[in-house]
Amino acid sequence: MPAPVGLHPGEQYSRATGLIYVFNLIVGTGCLTLPAAFAAAGWSLSAAGILLLALVSYMTTTWVVESMACANAINHWRRMKQLKKRGQVADELVNRTLENAEADQRATDTSEDQEDHEEDSPLITEGVIERTVGEYYAIQEQIEMGQMAALFYPKVWDKVFYVVLCIYLYGDLAIYEAAVAKSLRDSMCNYVPENCTETLLDDDKCFKDSDIKRIDIYRLCMAGFIGIMGPFVFFNLTKTKYMQILTTFTRWLAMGIMIAWAIVKLAQDQGKGHPPTADVTKLPQLFGVCVYSFMCHHSLPALITPVSEKKSILKLLAADYLLILMFYYLLAFTGIFTFAHLEDLYTLNFQPDRCKTGSETSIIVYCLQVFLLMFPVFTLSTNFPIIAITLRNNLKSLCLRENRRYSFFTSRCLFPLLAIIPPTLVGLATSDVEILVGITGAYAGSFIQYIVPATLVYYARKMTLQHIGMGVKNPFSAPLQHSAWIVVICLWAALCQVFVTLYLIEEYK
Repeated sequence: MPAPVGLHPGEQYSRATGLIYVFNLIVGTGCLTLPAAFAAAGWSLSAAGILLLALVSYMTTTWVVESMACANAINHWRRMKQLKKRGQVADELVNRTLENAEADQRATDTSEDQEDHEEDSPLITEGVIERTVGEYYAIQEQIEMGQMAALFYPKVWDKVFYVVLCIYLYGDLAIYEAAVAKSLRDSMCNYVPENCTETLLDDDKCFKDSDIKRIDIYRLCMAGFIGIMGPFVFFNLTKTKYMQILTTFTRWLAMGIMIAWAIVKLAQDQGKGHPPTADVTKLPQLFGVCVYSFMCHHSLPALITPVSEKKSILKLLAADYLLILMFYYLLAFTGIFTFAHLEDLYTLNFQPDRCKTGSETSIIVYCLQVFLLMFPVFTLSTNFPIIAITLRNNLKSLCLRENRRYSFFTSRCLFPLLAIIPPTLVGLATSDVEILVGITGAYAGSFIQYIVPATLVYYARKMTLQHIGMGVKNPFSAPLQHSAWIVVICLWAALCQVFVTLYLIEEYK
């Protein structure tokens, strides 16, 4: 994923700024699908479920941070080995540890294998003074998850990581397109059924004096969106700092309005929501949405590396997760007790009331309703090219070989088209944002959030133990070090995928 927008290479920022970046990344538009999932699964089951998912997500986040430190340590170790061979290392400490490691290696290896084992001998043995900690495990070099996969994973498995990441990004783009097209359609359609409280379906009319269906307008809006934003994917585009500030301001203004609006309705005893206490059959739906709502792992290297002081970064990330959890509770609980029916995209619950005429709604309220209805259009339109370009670059890394020349069509046209066309076809096939979020979060999202961190940290610990040794402890080590936790998380990921698969089968029936 791209580095924080507006940040130049090598530039650093404070811990507070870094946590704001993480907060904004996690609390994206995916949280707009939370209230509907909460209402379906029940308020108590949802509260417990999202708490458990937040804890598991934080656990795997700490594993990503530990893997980042291990990757920095391995790269530093390799550079020091190269400098040692060239006779350019004057540091007495490093020379002594290298000599001790080589002496130990010669004592246990045969002379014919000595050269091969020299590369694998631990650089740091027990008893080395503590100042080497900062030299080897300091997170100074930005190493993306794909690079860590290539560094730590056995061959072929790093390709598997790229495939899953691309699938996840495809799902992201399909969600973006569906959310934007749905918001544009609902802002244009003016047909009101005889029973104005009746839920409109895709096959209903869009306009009063026309037989054009809502699904047709939805697809036209999606085609228009792709026609406008798609060409940017063919170029190297990054958001400006001011665009990000505007997007962030718009997002939090919309979130604040929705929460305040719901609280006012509840205070005036106008709440119409009566969610069940628990509905176990809807648990897979909740899991899919919540898994997506805590996703930040793929962007952690770009967000954490520039932080100037990382000493307490794991504790600060824990505080970030706690704040995000509280925000999700506030958004979801105010929504489920305010509205009798919750749309799969929460902003659609604030669209102008079809049962009231224009004269019955004040101008201020109407403007707020239109703003909330168009909120996904504002925010997702700026993010769409960035995600699509990220997907394009990952597809190139997966399919093209380095140091080989390709035709203009292959290098400049093919991969942007491959990034745009598949999610557009998915978006044209269904307008159900909640299903798209569930599928993306439960399958590709859970793999990146659970399986990848667990396997990365396993191989990272193994490699650093082999090359650097046990003498220096990683200051960014995750709280949970036992290998059994890695197995537990992998089983948890498999269970989540089974639940969501069963839910999708039932929905299809």
